[in-house]
Amino acid sequence: MNFRLAGRTAVVAGSSKGIGRATAEALAREGMRVVVNGRHEHSVEATARAIADTTGSEVHGVASDVATPEGARALIEPAARWGGGPDVLVTNAGGPPQGGFDDLSDDDFESAFQLNFMSTVRMIRHALPHMRAKRWGRIVNLQSTAIKEPVPLVSLTNSIRPAVTGLAKDLADHLGKDGITVNTVLSGPVMTDRLRSNTAARATAAGIPEQEQWARYLQLVPLGRFGAPADVAAMIVFLASEPAGWITGTVIQVDGGRIRSAL
Repeated sequence: MNFRLAGRTAVVAGSSKGIGRATAEALAREGMRVVVNGRHEHSVEATARAIADTTGSEVHGVASDVATPEGARALIEPAARWGGGPDVLVTNAGGPPQGGFDDLSDDDFESAFQLNFMSTVRMIRHALPHMRAKRWGRIVNLQSTAIKEPVPLVSLTNSIRPAVTGLAKDLADHLGKDGITVNTVLSGPVMTDRLRSNTAARATAAGIPEQEQWARYLQLVPLGRFGAPADVAAMIVFLASEPAGWITGTVIQVDGGRIRSAL
C-alpha cells in the first residue's frame, strides 16, 4: 500500500527509544521529514543521526521535556522552520512512576497529570495552527492498554491515561471539519525498558522469581509472544497515512490479543 506520506513532516514525541523510536524510523522510511524527541540532547541527536543514516530521510532532533509548557512548545516550533509545521503529530511521553494508590502522593498525581495528559494537550495546541492552515493533519496518541484494563502497581497510568482518550474523542469531533483526524493507539505488552521494570516489580510483589512472572504474563497473550516496538509503529504509520483519512476518533489496541473486552 502506498501511504502517500513522502515529503510531509512528522513530529514524534518521546522517540529516542522504544516504540517512539520505532515509529520515527517507520515514518522516515515512508519518505517523511521527521522530528525526534527526548529529554537528553546526546541520545536525541544520536537517534536522529542513526535514523537518517538508515532511511536516507531528513531527520532532526529536539531535546525537550514535553511535560512542561516550554518543552511542548520547543518540540513543535522547529517543525515550522524545517518543514512548514507538522502534518503528523505522534504524542507520547514516558510512563509515570510505578506504585499502587497507597504509595503515591498528591505531587505524584500532579506530575503524572502534567506528563501524560497536559503534554498531549499542549503538543496538539501548538501543532493545530499548522494543520489547520493546510487543512490536513493526523494526530495519533500513543497510550497503554491500561486504559481498557488496569494494570497492577501502576495506579498513575491506570487513572490518568484514560483522560487522553476522552480528549481524543472530543477533538475528533471538533477537528473533522479541518481535515484533521485524531486516533489513539494502545500499546500492550511490548518488549521495552518499561515492560521489563514493571515485570520485575510485579515479581517482587508476588514473591516469585522474575522468570515465572514473565511466563505467567505470556500465558495471557493469545499470539504467544511479547510485541516488538515495530508492531505498534506499523499501526501508527497506517493511521498517519492518506488511505486512513476516513478513520478518526478510534481507540485501537495493539497487544497480541491481550485485552479480550468486546469494546
